[in-house]
Amino acid sequence: MSEPAVLVTGGSRGIGRAIAVELAGLGLPVLVNYAKDESAAQEALDALRRVGVRAEAMRADVSASGEVDAMLREIKHMGLWVQVLVNNAGITRDGLLPLMSDSAWESVIGTNLGGVFHCTRGVMRTMIPKKRGVIVNIASISGIRGHAGQANYSAAKAGVIAMTRSLARELGPFNIRVNAVAPGFIKTDLLQQLGANTEVHSQLETIRDQMIPFGRFGDAHEVAKVVRFLASDDASYVNGHTLVVDGGLSV
Repeated sequence: MSEPAVLVTGGSRGIGRAIAVELAGLGLPVLVNYAKDESAAQEALDALRRVGVRAEAMRADVSASGEVDAMLREIKHMGLWVQVLVNNAGITRDGLLPLMSDSAWESVIGTNLGGVFHCTRGVMRTMIPKKRGVIVNIASISGIRGHAGQANYSAAKAGVIAMTRSLARELGPFNIRVNAVAPGFIKTDLLQQLGANTEVHSQLETIRDQMIPFGRFGDAHEVAKVVRFLASDDASYVNGHTLVVDGGLSV
């Protein structure tokens, strides 16, 4: 008899790690997917084990269907099945479209949108017979309003939002809920790296002070708590929705 579990893709750091730790509160084993950074994955496991849940690291590049299939087979061999999937893995390769390389386009679409496809298709095959499951896709306000220099990222995240709506209709009859969360500017390593550029730092300050009603950027745990709500039975009648977590930036 297999045991239900949580799988968080890109769960080794940033928003993904915060989500993994928050979802430990569901009382299920938590599987942390990562692509490259083994030390970060281990740190995430340590944080999860400190709160008393079973935690395992699952290495796979979600843009590669073969690696995702191998990861899901390994999960099955562990005696687990994915009851809650959080599609969080994502990358950015920003640039104005006339200067954007094919690889910058393809890698972002492949990871941020293709990864959602590969992982969701894989877990559906187990969720449907069991008639139970929750999928939460991490989108972005970039997929709603767009940002200059992020045509690839915005297109991928818009695709995630559209896929969420489609899958809510497709999987609803099997008692599987599919929702999305669209974060705004969240304090992560990536935001810090962007802020290291003097010009970008000035732009970020303008956004924070003049465009976000709260006058601050969000914290990863504020996104994670929304994901936990959508993953829990408290959201039992929420399906096909994209919940924006941006402090009012897109109002």
